[in-house]
Amino acid sequence: MALGSGAITGFPLIWAQNIKNVTLRQFGTGVSNLNAIADKCKEDLGFNLQLTSLDSDSVTQRAVTQPNSYDIADIEYWICKKVFPSGAMQPLDVRRLTNYDKISPLFITGKLSEDAEIAQGTAPHTVGFVPDRNATVFADSPTDWMTLIPTIYNADTLGIRPDLVGRPITSWADIMDPAFKGQTSIINIPSIGIMDAAMICEAMGAISYSDKGNMTREEIDQTIEILKAAKRDGQFRAFWKTFDESVNLMASGEVLIQSMWSPAVAAVRSQGVPCVYQPLKEGYRAWGGGLGLASHLSGLELDAAYEYIDWYLSGWVGAYLNRQGYYSAAPETSRAHMSEDEWGFWMQGQAAQGDIVSPNGDVMEKAGAVRDGGSFEERMGSVACWNSVMDENQYMVRKWNEFIVS
Repeated sequence: MALGSGAITGFPLIWAQNIKNVTLRQFGTGVSNLNAIADKCKEDLGFNLQLTSLDSDSVTQRAVTQPNSYDIADIEYWICKKVFPSGAMQPLDVRRLTNYDKISPLFITGKLSEDAEIAQGTAPHTVGFVPDRNATVFADSPTDWMTLIPTIYNADTLGIRPDLVGRPITSWADIMDPAFKGQTSIINIPSIGIMDAAMICEAMGAISYSDKGNMTREEIDQTIEILKAAKRDGQFRAFWKTFDESVNLMASGEVLIQSMWSPAVAAVRSQGVPCVYQPLKEGYRAWGGGLGLASHLSGLELDAAYEYIDWYLSGWVGAYLNRQGYYSAAPETSRAHMSEDEWGFWMQGQAAQGDIVSPNGDVMEKAGAVRDGGSFEERMGSVACWNSVMDENQYMVRKWNEFIVS
């Protein structure tokens, strides 16, 4: 049926005859390992996508220690910095992708515009390319070989309950206000949590980092001591690891201000509970992810993987991700799969003309609403740092775990 509809064109007959037997095993976090994408892949391309969702730390471990257990790794760039040098994955030849030129320059040069500053941390472009098809070290500039084909990214900040906080929230430092004692939370994934902590400490004026994304041991120690002191004082209600945990903490009113992800804020709102993804004067902490290939992948399965990744950039998936509050790595292709009102709300910071609905059809925003933080350029142009892997990563993780159990 897919062949007859024209969904698949230009492939050898042997490829077309065998494609229905292909199953690609993909794993990653629950952010983008979504059943709707697997279903649409089957409909459009004819082969099966088998998805496994894990937390970030488990994704990192599996990518390196079980390379034969997957075909496609759906991982973040800070995870790629840990995984790719192990040789568990193979570089992608961008010349095989018809949509490569549609990818945002943020992933190619690190800049949205020529005069933009590159944010601190593991910016995707710094680990996005390798010199050649056999390389396991990163290239200093774009080449024909990518570590991951970027797919999804966002600018993260703090979620708040505007009906309960009782005053304007303007800074990352507000999470440490004693007025919110016992009603705050931060994410308990070390490589992400430490970046939120750095944004908080710098906003407090407690530490001035040379590079928040690559702290010295002294800076790590200072940061952890501030967190420990706040924990002893009862500032934190909880430390969450999963999307659902963050939603439940905020929807229940157990916390009023916390580390959060954009779709989690939308999930709270969908329950009829006020929740805002608050823009802050110090800027955003950003993250990005992409699809990479296991080193063992070859033959028909490798061909199918390239076709899948190119399809991923062609628009439908990008629009699906945009409607959840994320951003597509190929924004212009996604526009063709969204209404003008959706594009105006999610990407241009315009007031919604009608109700804004989720991919499942649930009303997320009423007519007249404006996206928290405004347009794509305003949000991604205000990124202060990216999720990161530091040179002192092992030391940082050890100190973070000391904080959690303290």
